[in-house]
Amino acid sequence: MIWLDPDNISFPDPELYNPEDGLIAIGGDLKPERLWFAYQLGLFPWYNEGEEILWWCPDPRFVLFPIELKISKSMKKILRDEIFTFTENDCFEEVMRHCKMAERKGQDGTWINEALINSFVKLHQFGKAKSFEVWQKGELVGGFYGVQVGNIFCGESMFSKVSNASKAGFIHFTTKYQNEWELIDCQIHSEHLESLGAKMIPKQVYLNILKRQQS
Repeated sequence: MIWLDPDNISFPDPELYNPEDGLIAIGGDLKPERLWFAYQLGLFPWYNEGEEILWWCPDPRFVLFPIELKISKSMKKILRDEIFTFTENDCFEEVMRHCKMAERKGQDGTWINEALINSFVKLHQFGKAKSFEVWQKGELVGGFYGVQVGNIFCGESMFSKVSNASKAGFIHFTTKYQNEWELIDCQIHSEHLESLGAKMIPKQVYLNILKRQQS
């Protein structure tokens, strides 16, 4: 297992280091500079509060190509009826905190802690992290956030306080940025995103696409 030096912002090369479980490194810190470097390499942090920071690059990788987005008839009607309204980067930290509090099937608690929130807020201030909000009658009822590297949007987490809010937001913005986002990195499998068209691709394919964004 590779332990990171908190005083040196570096990671093992995920192309050369390929552990079966996708865990690339442990430790380091959550400074915005390290977070940004990690996403440029195809890594992301995912760990339980109170544990060492774990950095992942799973193989295969769960992604969604916007041109392959699946929209059900019921969701088309919800969007057509304008049940929700949508904004971008309107309340980044609030979206993160709602994601932190969201109940998730099969999970006890959340990986989103105060240190992570503080670092992502700084990334947002630097223009690297974005939030997308869903509103109903003036109330924030859904949304998601993530990091954008070139034409790849790395989705981190989403929440929904009313039925279909997060799904409507995801469909709205994926459609809006269909010609800008080459793919959405969903990181790990979820039935919710699979129903919208997300699928597994080999890690190397993901890393090759990521490299193109930075060349």
